[in-house]
Amino acid sequence: MTITLRKTQLVASLALSLACGRAALAAAGPTAIDALSLQPMQKDVEIERPTAEEAKKCTIKAEGKKGWVVRDAGGQILRTFSDTNGDNIVDQWCYYKDGVEVYRDIDTNFNRKADQCRWMNTGGSRWGVDRDENGKIDFWKTISPEEATAELVAAMRDGDRERFERILLNANELKTLGVSPEKADALSKKIQMAPASFAKLATTQKVIGPNSKWVSFGGMQPGLVPAGTDGSTNDLTVYENVMAMVETDGKAAPLSVGTLVRVGDTWRLIDLPTTSEQGTEPFFFPMPKPQMQDGAPLAGNGQPSENMQKIMEELQKLPDLASSTPADHAKRVELTKQAAVEDPENRTQWYHQIADTLSAAVQTGGYEEGIIKLRELTDELAKDPKDEELAFYYEWRWMTAQHGSELAKPGTDFPKIQERWIGDLTAFVDKSKKYPLSAEALMELGISHEFGGDEAKALEAYSSLVKDFPSSPMYTKALGAKTRLEAPGKSIGLKGKVVGSGQAFDLASRQGKAVLIQYWATWSDLSKADMPLLKELRTKYKDLEVVGVCLDNDPQAMMAYLKQNDPRWPQLFEEGGLESSRYAVELGIQIVPTMILVDKQGKVVNRNIRADELEAELQRILK
Repeated sequence: MTITLRKTQLVASLALSLACGRAALAAAGPTAIDALSLQPMQKDVEIERPTAEEAKKCTIKAEGKKGWVVRDAGGQILRTFSDTNGDNIVDQWCYYKDGVEVYRDIDTNFNRKADQCRWMNTGGSRWGVDRDENGKIDFWKTISPEEATAELVAAMRDGDRERFERILLNANELKTLGVSPEKADALSKKIQMAPASFAKLATTQKVIGPNSKWVSFGGMQPGLVPAGTDGSTNDLTVYENVMAMVETDGKAAPLSVGTLVRVGDTWRLIDLPTTSEQGTEPFFFPMPKPQMQDGAPLAGNGQPSENMQKIMEELQKLPDLASSTPADHAKRVELTKQAAVEDPENRTQWYHQIADTLSAAVQTGGYEEGIIKLRELTDELAKDPKDEELAFYYEWRWMTAQHGSELAKPGTDFPKIQERWIGDLTAFVDKSKKYPLSAEALMELGISHEFGGDEAKALEAYSSLVKDFPSSPMYTKALGAKTRLEAPGKSIGLKGKVVGSGQAFDLASRQGKAVLIQYWATWSDLSKADMPLLKELRTKYKDLEVVGVCLDNDPQAMMAYLKQNDPRWPQLFEEGGLESSRYAVELGIQIVPTMILVDKQGKVVNRNIRADELEAELQRILK
């Protein structure tokens, strides 16, 4: 019996159980063993897979909005099967590892077949779409550079040309890059030839075999190719000289991937990889000149030393952060420091990796000793003036790790911690302001002041970021927050397409009526609690319009909610959620619900109005 057939049968069983209710579970519901027989639609997903004996001790029962939940003998979640639209049919199949959801199959059109799949949390960030519902991904909505190289390794391992083409730049995407005609022509030739040559490469290369698996991504940092370079019209973010480390039967070997280019939320290959020791030449950046001695290149130039290879092999043997012991973390730090000595040209990147790893281990893995280690390394680097910027990088990671750890402790005195946090941020910004890292601290300082009610100081922090760090990734959202805080008495822009109808919405065309803009999300109970009152006021005041801006990460969660609780006013949505959607960035929205009231002349009268304040304000402006 195929996995697909078992899934169809289990969907019917789960649907029947949902319809009959909890009391019918014993008679009509699926067993835990039945549920555990389901597998993700996509291969290479690392999930909990209990043995036959372990499965006998697992339980399954209905748990509120989660739907059916499968737990092991210790109570840890292994699977959840949910009905998101209330039709008593399962439309989300969720898989867990170490108690955390890492993968989800989704039926977005509610026809009992999965048409999307998402990796999440420690499982990654890929988001694939299966339009014809045949179990194969047709295109990626989101894929990171690391995951793109992992897909490449899997495609070569299986000789899967279609899988390779899904991560290769296509002709339509090429048109959006805005590169010069010469670059466009060269890229066009590469992406036309690569699929035809894939089969030969997959069968003749010796790096990847049937038992090979992707281990790690090798790339120092992405680079920006600014608009105007060689006649280009858009900024481009690219990785050059990317390597993927592949493990086969316990032995590691590098695969030279070459260049990756960012297209929206996906990263694309521009050519076939190479298995030669020489690697690939950069496509967007100039080729570095080899180091010379007595008129000849230095021996081994561009190749990792034998010592470096040993260090990399030792690093690859270490478990992931979530599974690492304190000894593993300490060993990872020492090995990475050795790598920095072996590779002095990239010393800063190696040290950044140490700081980032320690900070992540503290905040996600509970490695409290990481806070002490970050402080020690901060003090060590601060002794050398040449390492001042790197020392500030470590201090910032130490601060954020310590703050996150304090907030997570039971019995936390939040006001006291927040007061100290603002003081630490202020001192850090004063010391580090000449370095780009300060932009991140300024953004955090602005958010902290805003949440604390000191909007004047929040505006000062956002304004400082906008003035001093125009090239920072934080710039656009800081500018949006500044615009929002300065909005009263001014007009603001809000344009988009209405969810469902696709009709154009433009706030500027609504003059003559007051407009309430509600930024909300399905995961915000306060947002949803405000909606009944907004409905009532919209009925009571004929000169009031309401528009919703949903900042969910998952559009399906929004659609399911609106299907059951349609507030009957226009809804706008773009992907990215509270962190990076266009709507959140344009006005620097930091929290939901946020409601902005605009008068009949299109001017903002209140940029952060509460539901209980709304009627009095409406009576004033509509009098």
